[in-house]
Amino acid sequence: MNLNTILRENVEQFGTYPVLIFEGEEYTNTHIDEKSSELAHSLMKSGVEKGDRILITMPNCPEVVIGFNGIIKSGAVAVPIMPLLQAQEINYILQDCQPEVVLTTDLLLPKLKQATEGLSSPPKVYTLDNPESSYSLLNEMEGALKTPPNVEINENDEAALLYTAGTTGSPKGVMLTHKNLLSNARAAAETASILKLKEGRVALGILPFSHAFGFTMMNVTLILGDKNVLLPQFEPKAVLEAIDKYKVTHSAMVPAMFHAIYHHPDADKYDTSSFIAATSGSAPLPQQLAKDFQRKFSCIILEGYGLSEAAPIVTATNPLKRIKPGSVGTPLPGIEIAVIDENGNRLPPNEVGELIVSGPNVLKGYYGRPEETNEVLQDGWLHTGDMARIDEDGYLYIVDRMKDMIIRGGFNIYPRDLEELLMTHPDVAEAGVVGVPSPSMGEEVVAYVVTHKGSTVTSEDLIEFCQEKVAKYRTPRFLKIIGYMPRNLIGKIDKVKLREQAKEFEEAASEIK
Repeated sequence: MNLNTILRENVEQFGTYPVLIFEGEEYTNTHIDEKSSELAHSLMKSGVEKGDRILITMPNCPEVVIGFNGIIKSGAVAVPIMPLLQAQEINYILQDCQPEVVLTTDLLLPKLKQATEGLSSPPKVYTLDNPESSYSLLNEMEGALKTPPNVEINENDEAALLYTAGTTGSPKGVMLTHKNLLSNARAAAETASILKLKEGRVALGILPFSHAFGFTMMNVTLILGDKNVLLPQFEPKAVLEAIDKYKVTHSAMVPAMFHAIYHHPDADKYDTSSFIAATSGSAPLPQQLAKDFQRKFSCIILEGYGLSEAAPIVTATNPLKRIKPGSVGTPLPGIEIAVIDENGNRLPPNEVGELIVSGPNVLKGYYGRPEETNEVLQDGWLHTGDMARIDEDGYLYIVDRMKDMIIRGGFNIYPRDLEELLMTHPDVAEAGVVGVPSPSMGEEVVAYVVTHKGSTVTSEDLIEFCQEKVAKYRTPRFLKIIGYMPRNLIGKIDKVKLREQAKEFEEAASEIK
């Protein structure tokens, strides 16, 4: 039971077919299989041994799929990182996990060379996209065997080291085994296969495969025998063009992508009738946006929940069951969830507490951080740090991150509730809510809002709107209209940067009696 079975079973079950479409070119599953075997042999010839770490950073392209599968076939551990990371951020990860090899592209080579400067044991750096480059491994691969090397890999061997975004400190390496990733991909595929799509499943690969969500969805498409149209980066027009040209049936996206596609001025000019389903994850999807998107594109959005430590999908919306607005669905097969209070006691339905998760997908631990591993792994349960509730039917509702919760005058205020409320206002495009220290109240609520083009709504109007809908203590004390919302590399609203911005209100908050 290891990740190598996914590509092998894809070829055996579906025969040769164009599994990837990239920039107008088709790449068959047998081509990917053979090239990844050649890469595995070449890596081993260069000195890579079972268990060595190999960092891979590329935009979505055929080479990244070949790279992942080649690393896995060699018995090494894949360390995927976002290609948008800066040299200093990459340097930190290189120092932390000390990979033997880095696989990248010609375009990213200068940044990788900069990131390796000053390392006591720098990794070997290879590219996979330009045979003319002196760093290319392609010529070495040409003479290698096209069948997988004979490496014994079991389910408990480490397969990937995924680095968290570092919103609560330095990025941590999440150690995931073959069992973690394979079980999660199969469970997600089982849930996704329930949806009866039109003949010919065509997925759109716009999530970065170097991100936990994108990495798993890449494996899901292989399990289901999908064609996969790859885009190297997200751009709303390119998404709409791809759906029109290739008759894309479904895709996995993050909320920021739904927002950008929905608001694209030329969206109605494209034929999107083939597109009938989308999966949303990685960040909360505003309910108003979900309603608007589904109505505009005549599709269904299936929201889910996950985190890197859970490989990553925990729950998903089952299209054959009742869909409850605001819910992120029910657990994938084989996964258990529960909600506990601060003393570790299980809470009854609909009470808010910390979400904990158990199952074959739960991480092995954090690389080189035993104390932090023991904090999140207790008695076989992963403590997520997310505030949630589970209703009487087993549906999960994410309330907020524990660290994002605002305590004002002793009352718990969940930013997501306010963000959802603000998003129902017709002038509001996006909203982000954080807390600032207050000597008298503990914390005060600060809201940042992006309005639609041409809007004349004021901060005072929006505060009054909130006060008309909910108790005054739960409404923003301060609200500022801004031009754009800060985001991290996967498109989540960056609450760290919002809190930095919110320091502009600390003096005013300190004067409140």
